[in-house]
Amino acid sequence: MLAALALILCTGCELPATPVTGVDAGIVDVELVLAVDVSSSMDEGEFALQRAGYVRALRHPDFINAVLAGSRGRIALTYFEWAGTVRPESVIPWQIIDGAASADAFAAALAVKPIGGSGGTSISNAVAFGSNLLEQNVFRGEKKVIDISGDGPNNLGAPVEVARNNAVAKGIIINGLPILVRPTGSLEDIDRYYAECVTGGPGSFVLPIHLASEFITAIRRKLVLEVGGITDAPGVLKIQAQKPVNCLVGEHYPLTYPDP
Repeated sequence: MLAALALILCTGCELPATPVTGVDAGIVDVELVLAVDVSSSMDEGEFALQRAGYVRALRHPDFINAVLAGSRGRIALTYFEWAGTVRPESVIPWQIIDGAASADAFAAALAVKPIGGSGGTSISNAVAFGSNLLEQNVFRGEKKVIDISGDGPNNLGAPVEVARNNAVAKGIIINGLPILVRPTGSLEDIDRYYAECVTGGPGSFVLPIHLASEFITAIRRKLVLEVGGITDAPGVLKIQAQKPVNCLVGEHYPLTYPDP
């Protein structure tokens, strides 16, 4: 039953294609998907802080230097926003990041995207969409990573463990940025939920945000850790570092946010 549900996680998704030419043009250190929560449990201020965090992180010297320090000195990057479903208009197609100019171009494309949210929280749909982006691109990276943020448990679509396990089985690493600034009523320990139910793969980690003032620095730090491959930094929560939680806790509560 769970396997059948997994097959319909991302039916009909249109995935952006990025042409790449040259013998080694598609070889990168990391293929990185940024999957950003814009569900209605977050307010406009949090949306703005989150967006600013990604824009500033992509332009920061620490991120650019981490990219350049890789064996190839470049990564492939894409971005989308999700709630109950993925927002197609939010997708930024795959781009090579190989220095300040390309990072700035990606950040500029993100900065002009309209900011908005919608109802529901389907982490499983977001992970499945991100997995398809990684499977269907033209790049060859040493690591394939989905970087997913969120402030509540999965409450729509297939169980989140199905999507997580499918992705990990394909060699994909899932890291989490749980947002605890204003916890949802159904689950306050969203960092534990992300550690046990959402993230997975070799070296995967969770980096919680507890205060609004931490958005910008936490997002930058997370990107540097992912690109640089460092997972033993202070504040990082390792997988299975806490006691198990109920991964179906979101499905056991009625939706408290409006439908899109």
